[in-house]
Amino acid sequence: MPATSMEQLVSLCKRRGFIFQSADIYGGLQGVYDYGPLGVELKNNLKNAWWRAMIYERDDVEGLDASILTLRQVLKYSGHESTFSDPLCDCRKCKTRMRADHIKDGKCMNCGSTDLTEPRPFNLMFKTNVGPIDDGSNYAYLRPETAQAIFTQFKNVVDSTSRKAPFGIAQIGKSFRNEITPRNFIFRVREFEQMELEFFVKPGEDEKWHEYWKEQRIDWWVRQGLKRENIHVHTIAKEDLAHYSKATYDLEYLFPHGIEELEGIANRQDYDLGNHTKQQNELDLIAHVHENKDSTAKLALFDDEEKKWYAPFVIEPSAGVDRGVLAVMTEAYTEEPLPNGDTRIVLKLKKHLSPVKVAVIPLKRNNEQIVALARQIKDELLKTGIGRVMLEDSGNVGKAYRRHDEIGTPYCVTVDFESIEQTPATVTIRDRDTMQQERIEVSQLADYFKKQFV
Repeated sequence: MPATSMEQLVSLCKRRGFIFQSADIYGGLQGVYDYGPLGVELKNNLKNAWWRAMIYERDDVEGLDASILTLRQVLKYSGHESTFSDPLCDCRKCKTRMRADHIKDGKCMNCGSTDLTEPRPFNLMFKTNVGPIDDGSNYAYLRPETAQAIFTQFKNVVDSTSRKAPFGIAQIGKSFRNEITPRNFIFRVREFEQMELEFFVKPGEDEKWHEYWKEQRIDWWVRQGLKRENIHVHTIAKEDLAHYSKATYDLEYLFPHGIEELEGIANRQDYDLGNHTKQQNELDLIAHVHENKDSTAKLALFDDEEKKWYAPFVIEPSAGVDRGVLAVMTEAYTEEPLPNGDTRIVLKLKKHLSPVKVAVIPLKRNNEQIVALARQIKDELLKTGIGRVMLEDSGNVGKAYRRHDEIGTPYCVTVDFESIEQTPATVTIRDRDTMQQERIEVSQLADYFKKQFV
């Protein structure tokens, strides 16, 4: 089991403003969480790191931001309406509802009774009415995944970018699943965010790209601070594969509650593009491929060498943002003994993920010169573009250090009396991980931190 417990993380998240239970003052909405002042920064930094790796650092991926409301037909023809469900059981004694595949020894997870109903399918998708009349006929779904919008917009992206295989379309966005039993903090929730790539390749090259993306995604998580030994690759057995999958790898991580999925990497074949194409009134993909005819509705690519259309296969790395946040916090959480017998809690996040990059601390909050210089330093550091720089005007340097250790701030800059009395002005920089301090001229701070956050 991991050294970090869920209780430690939940306590830190609430105490320091990372994550709160949604509608907490009313008792909370189960399976829904709000990201606080520091949590939203960490979450955005993780998403930015993924977006940079997928879009900016590559020349073969385009971005997309599609709507959350999803037309019913999209999820009907993708197979979600008929297959996107979990087996549901009720306990006749205590009325608890639970997933049948989570029940052990045939006993209720709440009271231990064996008087359970037979399993029945429970659709996980949220319905919502569209338009002014709620008569049950005009409805859409809150999307259960971000992938389908990528497939339905495939042709528009190809037409507007002239992409040829191999290439990808990436998206970060909210998804919704009406989980029967949300659990383990933000690991399994009803409202969550996904970081999803659909990478389109020629049939026959799919297995090679599937292996490629497995290694790419492991490497990326390691760069976010996860230890390689805590990442496990699980190959899904054929009988357990999703209806669209030819093969799937699950990247599993050692979370506080055990080893569970962090990211899935699926070979979806041409299932989605083929299904959506078949539903177009003006196009039968198979007929047009065989007849080698063009069509404005074709969800396919043209092979310039073989002079024919084909439906590309899709490799899909899909990661949960919330699970990613939980993983990097689990890995970063550290308790260190101090010489005086106390324990120091440190969140040793990678610098690019830290919610606050630099905390500027005036030694005396009632000294106008010290506070003015601290504000000036903060403003100058913000101009470097390194991220959030915070003026920690608490008046107690020791407590400020402890607070910023807990929230993962890599560096603290202390402005003291020497800073305003000496020429050139100098300040103290304290390193989060080593607690070592060094004196540096104020004029050199911008260049110093630019190098630290390259």
